[in-house]
Amino acid sequence: MSTHVILGKGPVGSTTARMLAERGETVRVLSRSGGRDADGVTHLAVDAGDAEALRRATADADVLYNCANPAGYHLWEQEWPRMAGALLDAAESAGAVLVTMSCLYGYGPGARVMTEDTPLAAEGVKGRLRAQMWNEALARHRAGRLRVTEARASDFFGPGPTANAVIGERVVPRVLRGKSVSLFGDPDAPHSFSYMPDIARTLVRLGTDERAWGKAWHVPSAPALSQRAMVEAIARVAGVPMVKVSKLPWFVLINLLGTVQPAMRGFTETRHQWDLPFEMDSGRYTVTFGETATDLDEALAETIAWWRGKITVAA
Repeated sequence: MSTHVILGKGPVGSTTARMLAERGETVRVLSRSGGRDADGVTHLAVDAGDAEALRRATADADVLYNCANPAGYHLWEQEWPRMAGALLDAAESAGAVLVTMSCLYGYGPGARVMTEDTPLAAEGVKGRLRAQMWNEALARHRAGRLRVTEARASDFFGPGPTANAVIGERVVPRVLRGKSVSLFGDPDAPHSFSYMPDIARTLVRLGTDERAWGKAWHVPSAPALSQRAMVEAIARVAGVPMVKVSKLPWFVLINLLGTVQPAMRGFTETRHQWDLPFEMDSGRYTVTFGETATDLDEALAETIAWWRGKITVAA
């Protein structure tokens, strides 16, 4: 039995914690606010920016998972460098494997289908920041100071993701209630989506399989669908009529919503992900580890059941 320490109790961290606990591992979740211990998972209040507190809380870790994120896009430049440095130092001090949950921002625009070999050529600040975080971790790995690996996923869906997920509360509960849906960018551009349990399963694999270390990996994800096609699939699997789909103008998202929700302004940098095809290939992971993405209909059925439970409770 190993000790697994997870930074962040959002959907990724919580799902990963449950998966590890079900395997009988020792699991500790760190977050600013802490939490209530349950189901084999211990919670501890720790500020990831406090390097010494983080080092103490992870001193016995065999694997350290970075499943955290600043509270909003507008805080990335301010908070990530300090957090990322503290995580590297903590993992190195503990002799733990560091598994980072990341995204596709680092590739930037221009790649038709992204693989792990696609250059990290982001033009925006957030993409360059993510690329820098990985390069710094990889440099320590190559120097023999610690073992690192990184999982990269596209936009989340599934049980757990809500307000910050594109296929979250703005889409799934509205489809179930027969209400229209407004989408970002081009509703018909192909786009990859990653299922939350597949993300957690990937993180667990990367933390416990030495073949993963020293490399970045794409989370197994279903073939890309357009946002409109995802809405159609949700309606079909849920057994409800298709709803009206409209395009949310960028002016509304960035200029108007951004005045009251600063995080929305961050979409300016990632606009290409929604206006253009945005597809990832996870074949290298599947060939190496023999694991594929959950069947899309099965994933959507679980997602719909989870949302129906939330709707019932709210009602």
